[in-house]
Amino acid sequence: MEWIYTFMLCVMVALALTGLFIGVMNDAANFLNSAIASKVASIKVIMAVASAGIIVGAITSSGMMEVARSGMFDPGNFTFRDIMLLYLSVMLANIILLDVYNTLGLPTSTTVALIFCLLGSALATSIAVITSNNEISLTQIGDYINSTRALAIVAGILLSVILAFSCGSFVMYVSRIIFTFSYKKMFRRFGPMWCGISFTAIIYFALFKGLKSALSDQPFIIYISENLTAALVICWVISSVVLYFLSMFRINILKVNILAGTFALALAFAGNDLVNFIGVPVAGFDSYRLALESHNPMMTMEALRGNAQANTLLLLFAGVVMIVTLWTSKRALSVSKTELSLSSQNEGDGAFGSTPASRGLVRLARNINSMLETITPNRCIKFIESRFQKPALSEQTEKTKANYDMIRATVNLTTSAILISIATSMKLPLSTTYVCFMVSMGSSLADKAWGRESAVYRITGVMTVVSGWFVTGFGALIIAFFVALALMYFGDIAVLIISALCIWMLIRSNLKKNRVASKEESKTQNEPLSAQEIRNLCVSEVSEAMRQATRIYDRTMIAVLKEHRRSLKEESTKAEELYEHSMERKQKITSVLSQLRDDEISTAYYYAQMIDYVTEISRSLCNITQPCYNHIDNNHEGMSKDQIEDLRSINEDVATIFSRVNLILHKGDFSEVHYVVEMRDELFNSISEAMTRQLHNIKHNNTSTSTKASILYLTILNETKSMVLHTQNLIKAQRFFAKHSELE
Repeated sequence: MEWIYTFMLCVMVALALTGLFIGVMNDAANFLNSAIASKVASIKVIMAVASAGIIVGAITSSGMMEVARSGMFDPGNFTFRDIMLLYLSVMLANIILLDVYNTLGLPTSTTVALIFCLLGSALATSIAVITSNNEISLTQIGDYINSTRALAIVAGILLSVILAFSCGSFVMYVSRIIFTFSYKKMFRRFGPMWCGISFTAIIYFALFKGLKSALSDQPFIIYISENLTAALVICWVISSVVLYFLSMFRINILKVNILAGTFALALAFAGNDLVNFIGVPVAGFDSYRLALESHNPMMTMEALRGNAQANTLLLLFAGVVMIVTLWTSKRALSVSKTELSLSSQNEGDGAFGSTPASRGLVRLARNINSMLETITPNRCIKFIESRFQKPALSEQTEKTKANYDMIRATVNLTTSAILISIATSMKLPLSTTYVCFMVSMGSSLADKAWGRESAVYRITGVMTVVSGWFVTGFGALIIAFFVALALMYFGDIAVLIISALCIWMLIRSNLKKNRVASKEESKTQNEPLSAQEIRNLCVSEVSEAMRQATRIYDRTMIAVLKEHRRSLKEESTKAEELYEHSMERKQKITSVLSQLRDDEISTAYYYAQMIDYVTEISRSLCNITQPCYNHIDNNHEGMSKDQIEDLRSINEDVATIFSRVNLILHKGDFSEVHYVVEMRDELFNSISEAMTRQLHNIKHNNTSTSTKASILYLTILNETKSMVLHTQNLIKAQRFFAKHSELE
């Protein structure tokens, strides 16, 4: 056996291990989100339940390996070398694709990624094989690949997105009408029956989705399949009775339901999606073994046809790797944050921004709602509003700081389980990622989490994720196609180069994401938990913002006078980052102030003032740096000699004021604030005199500089005055903030 085939097999095994890590990071959101969002238990308990589901699902996933072996192409038409190159290109393309999505923090479907990578690689390999044989025409390419499976999956994507969102919205709306947000009283009456339906769906889901391949030949499962309606009714009755008795012993049956659903989804994830991570390397190993036994590397791979039974120890090892990743990876929950932020009952921070499409959809929805209100009886409207009335102190979310309550978590799990189970029983390809995400989005919409303050941003986020899903298939096919072509036509050199490039990209990406994770962890650790920590955070943030503003302003003035374009671009970028950071801080002010006690309301007032002044200072700084950069970037004429002298003098005065302000903030001694006021008055007089001279020169055409330079000069003077004024107000607010903090 040539060394290159051993090398390819080793690369596939290494990438398979990487694929397990990346796959868990991507798909953990499917089975963890509902339990985490509702704070049903500690994160360790949730992870333990999910781990149990993963290990059971991994052991029973052997029958799914056939998809990678011959699901998308006919292996009998390819030689051992062709198959090894095909499988290697799939692994390279699949790993890169999933890693990119995890880097962006977006959920995607590992099933779709695998299928389209297989399709792209098979297409390229088929073209290479056909063109190398004059007796075969490209019109016979249909004999080599199976495009029907890919088309069925595309149809499944469209179906899952629309159906899951609609069903999630409907079920959540009905459930909230029944139980309301203050659900405890109503839940005592109907909770066991309602949870019985959920438990029945979860059991059916676990049996027919998670364990289908392992139990399909069992008489009990066959009997249930033949008498499905009666079996489901009996299961519902038994579940309701058991849950009723559990509730009598003060056991929270909602928690039992949610943890059971988490187990079932984790089981299905490992049982059905494990092939996405190790199916190709296992098929590659089987090919390698067959070629090694026959001593003929050019043999065809007819033996790969049919069902495959993977080694149980191998599946167990893969399950253990997935569990270790789930427990140890700092980024395993990064994709979950995307869904949680879009489905949270809180307003959110608008991380995805807004687009014309999302704004148009919100306006359309508001118009439709207004039209429906005109034809709906007032009594009905009042009844519905009363069922969605949120109490001042939510029964769960306020106490546990959960993203949403356990009613919605149960709806998410139950609806997802039912949809996936129905699709499985009908042999329809359906992505668990798509279903879980869209059900969560639909339930959050029906639960009125998408208020006017956040609807635009959440719609933009959903559109971003959904569009990314459709790009997944196209991107996977294109990447795998060109990688396979390169391997087929350039041989061993391409194998070595592309493998090394892929491994280098993964190492670089993981190092970068680890640094980002460390920064995020540091931010989380520094997040204030008490009023005193809020005060300390405020002082440190204001001091740091002023230090940055001082440096940016000084360097901008020097750069614009010397016409240094690169320096202006850097300072403009820094000013924009400072402004964005201050806006983020301003948007989060509600969550920070909520941690203050009621008797600290005056402190909260001054804290809000300080954040507002810092935002205005950074805004004025942007209004200076950006026009300066644009002026020089467009190669406009520089400042005149008089303007340069004025700006240098003003820059020195501003630097003196900012230095005194930074010293006051650092020491916390506000006894010298009056010096800042005096320097401010002197600076304002200098600015007024400079502006008067400039306007006089413009009127009498005595200026030796261009109109654009004069406009920039006046802009700098006005924004400098505004920035210094906000700085003085900031110092006053900081003084009152410190004073009231001491009194309280």
